[in-house]
Amino acid sequence: MRLKGLDLNLLVALDVLLDERSVSRAAERLHVSQPAASAALGRLRDYFHDELLVLHGKRMIPTSYAQSLAPEVGRILAQVENVISMSAEFDPARAERLFRLMASDYITTVLVTPVAAMLERLAPSVKLDIRLPEDAVLAEFERGEIDLILVPEEFLSPLHPAELMFEEPHVVLGWRENPIFEREVTVEAVLEAGHVSVTLGPTRGPVFTGRQLEKLGHRRRIDVFAPNFAAVPWFLIGTNRLAVMQERLAKLFTAALPLSVAPLPMEFPSMRLMAQYHSAREKDQGLKWLRGLLHNAANDTAAGDVRVASHAARIS
Repeated sequence: MRLKGLDLNLLVALDVLLDERSVSRAAERLHVSQPAASAALGRLRDYFHDELLVLHGKRMIPTSYAQSLAPEVGRILAQVENVISMSAEFDPARAERLFRLMASDYITTVLVTPVAAMLERLAPSVKLDIRLPEDAVLAEFERGEIDLILVPEEFLSPLHPAELMFEEPHVVLGWRENPIFEREVTVEAVLEAGHVSVTLGPTRGPVFTGRQLEKLGHRRRIDVFAPNFAAVPWFLIGTNRLAVMQERLAKLFTAALPLSVAPLPMEFPSMRLMAQYHSAREKDQGLKWLRGLLHNAANDTAAGDVRVASHAARIS
């Protein structure tokens, strides 16, 4: 299809070329040969009367005009994809669709995994592609390439709609034989213990728990910086270390491993987990249906179901 002399397929090539800044890598993403990608770049240069990408050493650098084009092209392609995927009705039993999500391993475990189980029964041809939180994935979301991001409220973009999935309290988690669980757990006992803390992403930044403890002025000794939430229990078993952890995840861990939980003995805000989708997807019926499934899963794994009875029994 051509509009004002431009083959609109070239916009897809332009978007990938500006993102990759490499003809060979762009060719791989576009599933074409390198000469075909080079030819597409040549046609784009002719149309826009601009070099778009300039070779500097072994790297390709976008021109200022190309940099101004990039966000506009991304928005156009996101809107086109939205039109294609959007329909008046969404029939999950017949739909063949891939939903791309961004979520930490904690959110994947407590929320996305139950939804995946529902899909096998309700929508057997619907698939999920789950990506860990990274700046590159957030950039894909801004281009409309990620359907949904599941993040704490503080990480929301002000440019797109979002809705609350659940509010998550936190608990103290530790090995079942840890003597701290033989009596009421105090603030002093928690802060004196060694801790396992999670850091995520290339910058190894602290997660919600660590940031909130710092804001509240609680200093703790970190013995282990874990690369994800799933690793935390294995650094607790057989030690006197503790972890301040999301209650839903702690519930799953204590059901499967020799661990105990206790209430967090300090004022601590609940984490508000949000689902955010691109503004171009507001009328996407398939995405609306998926968000409904996520809400159902959130209700089924409500934090109120988590019990600390094992700790209560020890000190009663």
